[in-house]
Amino acid sequence: MSQVSSDTELVQEIERLRAALATREHEAAEKERQLERYAADLRETFKRERARAQELRRSYTATVRALSNAVEFRDAYTGKHAERVAAYGLEIARHVNVEMAERSDIEFGFLLHDIGKVAIPDAILHKPDALTESERRLMAQHPLIGAEIVRGIEFLTSAAEIVRHHHERWDGQGYPDGLAGEDIPLPARVFAVADVFDALTTERPYRRASSLSTAREMITAASGTQFDPGVVDVFNSIDDQTFARIAAEIG
Repeated sequence: MSQVSSDTELVQEIERLRAALATREHEAAEKERQLERYAADLRETFKRERARAQELRRSYTATVRALSNAVEFRDAYTGKHAERVAAYGLEIARHVNVEMAERSDIEFGFLLHDIGKVAIPDAILHKPDALTESERRLMAQHPLIGAEIVRGIEFLTSAAEIVRHHHERWDGQGYPDGLAGEDIPLPARVFAVADVFDALTTERPYRRASSLSTAREMITAASGTQFDPGVVDVFNSIDDQTFARIAAEIG
């Protein structure tokens, strides 16, 4: 084979390789553009889904607050109790377990803890005197009634545990199921402390509001009997200013 012929073939081979490389580069560039388009589509889809999720959560929250207000309107003496106790409960929960505090169903359970009282007659709910034994038994049904109400609503199913168990006691002497210790769901144990704290520090027709320090002393005294000792310790680690700020913001 002549040198000219060999050089020609070499040039042709180089050109072929260049053409193949150019094709590969074009294909790679096209794939990169496709991936960029796909990533952009995913970002837009994510943004739309996030916006829908946020809107859905706002809708759920509005529904829960409406249900909570329906209970509060029946008892003028506990105005904004549900909002305050939910805020106290979430503050304690953040110190117990951050992930728990960020779950919307926990907040919903806190807000709706007394939803079962819609089924309690006004004569019992607003009775100024001590309840009779039969009236106490009926009042003690409100956690069960409330749990049944929220269990029928899909996005509130998990909140039913709090609604049902917020009157259980660490020593097993609570109601409706007489659960004790860690058998009581943790969110319900957290809520129990927040619930009593709000009740103690709120003015009622039949008693003056206790100071924050007095309320702490009473809750601490019930640690290990009414309340989870671990939750009480966490509650006591939160400064008074935090609870005072929450109360002032809600009113």
